[in-house]
Amino acid sequence: MARKTATMDPGPDAPAGAVPGLDRLPGGPALFVGRRAELAALRAGAARPAVGRSPVLVLAGRPGSGRTTLAVRFARTAAPAYPDGVLFARLSAPDGGRVPPARAARLLLEQLDPEAPVPLPGTTEDGRDEPACVALRQALAGRKVLLVLDDVRDAGQLWPLLADEPGCLVLATTAGPLTGIEDIDPVILGGLDRQASGELLADLVGGTRISCDPVGGADLAEACAARPAALRLMAGWLRGDPKTAVTEAARELTRVVMEESARAAAPKGEASKAAKAAKPGQAGQSGKPGNPGNSGRPEKPGKPVPGSTAGKAAKPPSSPVSSTSAGPLAFAGASASSTFVKEGERPAEAPAPEPADGGTAGDRTAWVKSGPEPAEPVPVPDSDPLIGAFTLLYGTLPAAQARMLRTLTLAPAQTADPRTASALVGCPAPEAAATLAALAERELLGQEAPAADGSPRYRVPGRLYPRLVRLRELEDRPAETELARARLLERLVRLTESARALLDPASGPGPDPLPAALRLDSAAHARQWLLGERDLLLGAVADAIGQGDLDGSAGRLVTALLRTLPLTGAAAPADLYRLHELVLTVAERHGRPRRASAALLNLGDLQAAAGRWEQAVTHYRAALEHARSAADEPLCARALEGAAGCHRALGDAVRAADWYGRALGLRQSMGDHAAEARLLARVAEAHTAQRRFDEADREYRAALAVLRRLGDERGREAVGAALADLRERVDAGW
Repeated sequence: MARKTATMDPGPDAPAGAVPGLDRLPGGPALFVGRRAELAALRAGAARPAVGRSPVLVLAGRPGSGRTTLAVRFARTAAPAYPDGVLFARLSAPDGGRVPPARAARLLLEQLDPEAPVPLPGTTEDGRDEPACVALRQALAGRKVLLVLDDVRDAGQLWPLLADEPGCLVLATTAGPLTGIEDIDPVILGGLDRQASGELLADLVGGTRISCDPVGGADLAEACAARPAALRLMAGWLRGDPKTAVTEAARELTRVVMEESARAAAPKGEASKAAKAAKPGQAGQSGKPGNPGNSGRPEKPGKPVPGSTAGKAAKPPSSPVSSTSAGPLAFAGASASSTFVKEGERPAEAPAPEPADGGTAGDRTAWVKSGPEPAEPVPVPDSDPLIGAFTLLYGTLPAAQARMLRTLTLAPAQTADPRTASALVGCPAPEAAATLAALAERELLGQEAPAADGSPRYRVPGRLYPRLVRLRELEDRPAETELARARLLERLVRLTESARALLDPASGPGPDPLPAALRLDSAAHARQWLLGERDLLLGAVADAIGQGDLDGSAGRLVTALLRTLPLTGAAAPADLYRLHELVLTVAERHGRPRRASAALLNLGDLQAAAGRWEQAVTHYRAALEHARSAADEPLCARALEGAAGCHRALGDAVRAADWYGRALGLRQSMGDHAAEARLLARVAEAHTAQRRFDEADREYRAALAVLRRLGDERGREAVGAALADLRERVDAGW
């Protein structure tokens, strides 16, 4: 059906494995056309001399303009110039959530060196001084790395990640202007030119249908605003109906866009009535026989969806705009100096950037301005041709595919493989794999880099997410949605527990065996799966606890992860910290002070192990309050001892002696003699630091007496040596 056209530019991709990290980049569509001028502008920007910090290239365009595909294309061609690797991170979730720069920095650090320690979160996840951002900039020093940052919302996400020297290159994609960083000249993406649009349709639909109706092909490209995503969706619609003429497809799309525009522009009450009367996914099907696969879908009243544009004034459908002709129309808010070049022209070489305001090249204030508040996500209006094309294609989907597509909006980070997708919809994994592949073939899912064990992964495009959520709320009962989420959590619990059984056979019997298509085969496979899916596992827990209706399942998954992740030998303290924070959230929500105290103690221990004593003592104090409310003396004693250790590390011997003394009193009342001996020695050390030698001598002797009763010879030797050292120093006039 599809044919390769002679004018398509495959580009000199770097060989697989030639540069570390190329396999992290999203797969992207197999066919790539046009964008020669934009690629040339990016190459020119990369070759421009940089001073003071990492140079930044920005690809700006509306949702569906193909900015991520173009960024990946450029990264593959430019990778050989950056032998230390390619790093990739998304700074927005499909649901529009903003990824804090600290979280992105931790992900990039793990990609750069999986064995290197990742700092714990700071008090805030924004700002250049956040520990993970500082560690990333230090790790990038002296290296040549290409960082691809997709879907950046605002400059506040970007500038904390920029290295302080020009050896690395940052390529950022965005739907809105990145104000706040100097010397950024965005390459603006509009629609494809006429030739590229025709080539894309010919290769996706079939050259004969397009060549026999060139006017229809041009009309369809115009109706799609020549944007790649809409063109690909319409090509999928045409492939599913070989008898439909291309001209008719253009008319259908125009009609659907006008209907959506009228519905969006209608008063709220009338729009609600129209939504109830119209069956989801069947707009544009008048005059055509209904799809039998959709005949069983129930009609349900619609609900307003956060972030949707229903009820707002509609904009007229945009005309096809190329980056060579329309400039700022393709990217609202772009400055007049934005980079756009005409096809065939050679981009001018720009001079090296000058430090702003007379600053020096190494001064951060020379190239960073105080940015605005975090930007809101750029929505796709209901009147956009992309929504019209999706509506037409969605209406032709079999019921199983449509349900899978809607349900994938519940997946963590809206990313799924056959294991998680089969749990969400309640079908066998091979069936889920076939459905995912079919949706990707129709351009309704994006193909991600494979999972660590080679399983294919797919992602719901952010441009379609709000509409799919609306359809899910309209077509699926709330009980079905909750059941899908519960199935996913239970599947992840079983997978995690089976991984624990493989990694530590002595820990006890594992869960019942999973079906063969889901099973982890060996300890190596289990470790690979855990580390590769760690972020998605943590995301699933966070999503469930955030909604608050599946705390039981979420709690079981947290427990399984806390037991299993350390067995991999690569459990990052930041991951454990995040899990204990989630435990704390659930405990406080349900009024369980004992569990909340234990979570706070674990958080304090992680902070103390990282040498962050002030933050640790704050957690220990909070743990003490919860433990007192639960009347749990062991937890109180542990919190007191932890806080005392922090004061000791901070050099505050007076407070250390006080807190150790309070912990000692509790341990003595509990009859815990081993802890009593340990705390007596700690109190003696605190007295020594205050030069209260008589009191220190007395506490050491009391500790020796307790250890003698316990028969702890090793402890007696250690305390006896400390006491002898103290007396020797006192005799020497210390």
